[in-house]
Amino acid sequence: MRVLGKWIRRLLLVLAIVIIAFFIIAPGYVEETRNSIVPHDPYPVSAEAQALHDTLVIGDWHADSLLWQRDLAKRGTRGQVDIPRLIEGGVAIQVFTAVTKSPANQSYDSNSSDAFDNITPLAIGQLWPIRTWGSILERAMYQAEKLHRLADRIPDRLTIITSLADLDNHLAARAAGSTGVGGILGIEGAHPLEGDLANMDKIESAGHRIIGLQHFFDNELGGSLHGESNAGLTAFGRSVVAEIETRGMVLDLAHSSPQVAVDVLAITSMPIIVSHTGLHGHCPTKRNLTDELMGEIAASGGVLGMSYWAEVACGDISPSGIARMIKAGVDAVGVDHVSLGSDFDGSVETAFDTSELPALTHALQEAGLTDSDIRKVMGENMIRVLRSRLK
Repeated sequence: MRVLGKWIRRLLLVLAIVIIAFFIIAPGYVEETRNSIVPHDPYPVSAEAQALHDTLVIGDWHADSLLWQRDLAKRGTRGQVDIPRLIEGGVAIQVFTAVTKSPANQSYDSNSSDAFDNITPLAIGQLWPIRTWGSILERAMYQAEKLHRLADRIPDRLTIITSLADLDNHLAARAAGSTGVGGILGIEGAHPLEGDLANMDKIESAGHRIIGLQHFFDNELGGSLHGESNAGLTAFGRSVVAEIETRGMVLDLAHSSPQVAVDVLAITSMPIIVSHTGLHGHCPTKRNLTDELMGEIAASGGVLGMSYWAEVACGDISPSGIARMIKAGVDAVGVDHVSLGSDFDGSVETAFDTSELPALTHALQEAGLTDSDIRKVMGENMIRVLRSRLK
């Protein structure tokens, strides 16, 4: 009996070690493997490029950093975004997007909305509040709470922007010498509404201002670019789009089906964004909407956020490769409709992190963009859309 008790204690000890490893080690390991940076020597940054970079108002439409178990107030050793690195890169405006559901074995071609959800074990493993384990809405609320708590801790380095007045005050502070970052919250796919339009009040109160309609699967609003239906907007989707327009939010078509994009453009008069994408003419992959449709989105007064990972850039994810993609975007839809949408920390491998953005400014100069063009792409186009939408 004593021997049996001894083995039971050993088994319990091993079980305890496994559980501790799951909660402490596994989430960090997952992030480190999902959000890697290709090893590289320092990229060239000329004195001229650095001088220009130091005068830019830089904005990025999309980063998924709130999904992970890191203190964003500290410079990290994994991932691609945190506040110190944003400051090093000169970023003035960063959109932090809440990822709330992601299908297992996701692909760009087709995913079932009933597939096993990858975010559930991540939420449990990172010890998110129990309310988030079974509620997609609560996951969006919790990630917003994380950013608000961070801003409360480091108000000199992070300000949350929810209104036009907030934006103007932040930009005035930057012009006066502040290096602080303005954070804007968004949701990647509007499934956190859980099919109930009344939940828009909760999403808005939490601070979310960028609303993506779909992610990797069809939802109550309509078809995903990577779903099974290729459908357009549902009646519920149309009501959500109307709410977004009325409330002064920004509508994001990243991951939406082409038909959803057509339907949205037909019923709105606001500028639309595609927060993180590439250009189909430059890289003909399903992930990138056609240049014709991108042109229609640009004609709304909107912008396309150029991203930094291989599938949208056709493999060359160095600063010079991303600059070539941006140049192709400028040639296709006009310089007033191209901006940055990194998808940093979005389970993508990149060749640089946000602290290395001066290398992108250098590469854009090398690609032939004028200083005025670079100012627009790096942030002015984003600011224009935000000014037109925020109340």
